[in-house]
Amino acid sequence: MNRHTYRQVLGHFATGVVIVTAATVPGPVGLSINSFTAVSLEPPLVGFFPAVTSRSWPAIEQVGAFCVNMLGVDQEPLAHRFAGAVADRFAGVGWRPAPMSTAPVLDGVIAWIDCALESVSPAGDHLFVTGRVTAAGLRAENDPLVFAHGRYRRLAPDGWGGPDGSGFADG
Repeated sequence: MNRHTYRQVLGHFATGVVIVTAATVPGPVGLSINSFTAVSLEPPLVGFFPAVTSRSWPAIEQVGAFCVNMLGVDQEPLAHRFAGAVADRFAGVGWRPAPMSTAPVLDGVIAWIDCALESVSPAGDHLFVTGRVTAAGLRAENDPLVFAHGRYRRLAPDGWGGPDGSGFADG
């Protein structure tokens, strides 16, 4: 399969954007993820796929617990910040500790899920991480930040299909 075609095809599948955080001894750590999913209701499990080359994931794995922060449509700058090579991703970012893991729950997120690390499996150039949900909460009424067609998007207003019928509005 041609890598370019593969990426193009998958780019047509919209995903939500989250930041996975953990509380480490040197300080908080986190990374942007757009491959997050619910895995199971019983037991409550979620999953995501960090790249094997991630510099943040090993610190999160070592802690054994993490918090998934679901970003709102107005938090695109945070998604970029936690995806880039920023020295201190948490500088100037407000947060409070999650109840079980003490991982950062970022200010303004629409929801958060506190997890204990359940498993890590190789998945090509990524890892498949599952977490057992220990606590969760809703924080803000806002639409989710969505990634599709190679860029961040916002959901279209109710009843509107967008200019191209995609269901997305330009953001």
